[in-house]
This record gives sequence, structure tokens and C-alpha cells, in this order.
Amino acid sequence: MSNRSLAATTVSLVSLGVTAVLGIGMAQAQLASQAISNGPSFSSPRLNVADESSSIEFALAGSNPGLPRPVSAAEPGQYDNGAGDGRHYAWVGGGGFNAPIGNDGPYITWGGNLTAGGGLHFSRGVSLLGEFSFFDNKLPGAFVAAGGGQGGNTKIIALTFDPTFDLFPKRTNSAYLVGGGGYYHKSTNFTVQQCCDFYGYPVNVNVSSFSSNQGGLNLGLGLTHRLGGVYGDGQMKLFGEARYTWIGTPKIGETNGLGRTEIIPVTFGVRW
Repeated sequence: MSNRSLAATTVSLVSLGVTAVLGIGMAQAQLASQAISNGPSFSSPRLNVADESSSIEFALAGSNPGLPRPVSAAEPGQYDNGAGDGRHYAWVGGGGFNAPIGNDGPYITWGGNLTAGGGLHFSRGVSLLGEFSFFDNKLPGAFVAAGGGQGGNTKIIALTFDPTFDLFPKRTNSAYLVGGGGYYHKSTNFTVQQCCDFYGYPVNVNVSSFSSNQGGLNLGLGLTHRLGGVYGDGQMKLFGEARYTWIGTPKIGETNGLGRTEIIPVTFGVRW
């Protein structure tokens, strides 16, 4: 073999080797690229705000059994009379008549009363009221004549603290117990008619009177009817009650004494 033939053969072999190496390198690069593109994805999770908002609304609506249900409006006849419904203050106002009882019958007879007060609700059916009451009773004719008058009256002013216990606080119609005590001022007055006022009518003028200050007690039972309100959630109640009222006025023979005063005020009005 000549030198020219040997050189040509050598160049051919070198060219074939270089071509093979380049082919193998390109194949490996392509396989690596495919491995990277087909590998595991590490993308961060996305928060779906719309789905989250819907879940929150669903839970607030009380449909999620895992969450407490929101407080809903009370159904008619199921009103919760107590501090749990947001009502912390209690009010009462009314009027009626008084029936005399006991040993003071010769010194007092029928009359009328007015009552107003306010206080607090402590729980579903327990309240404490501070009450102002005014009682105006007439005097029997024989007692008036003995006192040298033509007419007369007994006026009693009371300032008391009275716990109230609602027996059926969720019902539209309920009953309650009430009782308490406090300060009572009683005055007995004898009057005569004199002429005349600005319009020419005769007027009653006190000719004698006496009074006393003492403590007293009361205990009674009442009935209520809750008004429905616009949406069936009314808080106002109509009531009627009767209380036995005992007042420690001085005994007969003592200064300003006519014996213990016992009356039963029957009152109708509104409670809140």
C-alpha cells in the first residue's frame, strides 16, 4: 500500500470516529432534556378565594354540623325573658284599686293605687324591681264623724325592692311571684268643705291629720300576657296582680296609731 492510500484511509477512520462521538453526545443531551421536562412538579398550591368564601358563608348559615349555629330570632311563644336575649333592664307601670282587710277596717276603706318602677333582669325569669307606689283610700263615715270632719282619706307612699320570679318565661301567657319590702309613709287626713276656689267650686281643706313612717312587706301573684310585636318577638307584657301588703303602722293607743295597716292592692298595667 502506497503512502497516499494509507493517508486517505486514516483520514476516513478519524472522520467516522468524530461523527460517532458527536452523534452519541447529541443523543445523551436529548434524553436529559426529556427527563427534566417529564420530571415531578413542585408548583405551590393555589387558594381558591371564591370556594373559601362560600365555605365561610355555609358555616355562618348554620349548615355545617361541626360549627355552632348562630342565634336566630325567637319563634312566637318562645321568647326568652331574661338577660340572655340582651334585655338587662326591667320596667313596670300600672294602676288599680285597694281592698282593706284585717283589724284596720274601722279606719280605712276602699281606694285606688298607682305603681311605677324599674330594675334589672338577672336571668331568664328572675328580676329585681325598685318600685314607687301610691295608695289613696277613703275613711269610713263613722271614723270621719268622730274626727270632726266632713270627709277624709288615708294616703300611703311606698318605696320598695321587689324580686320577681316568672314561672313560665317562654310562654305567651305566664304567671309570676312577687314580694319584697321597704319604706312606707302613711298619713290620715280629715277634711271639711270651704268656699270657694277660683271657679266658684267648694274645696276640701284638711282640718287635722297625723302621719307615721315605718317598714312594710308585700307578697303577691300576677298573670301576664306577652304582646306579639311586629315580628312575633315582642317584649312588652300586660299584667294583672294582687298583693297582700302589711305596713307596721303604730298600734292603737300609741302616737299617731291606728293599728297595723293591711290592704290588698289589685293592679293592672304593663311590664317590660
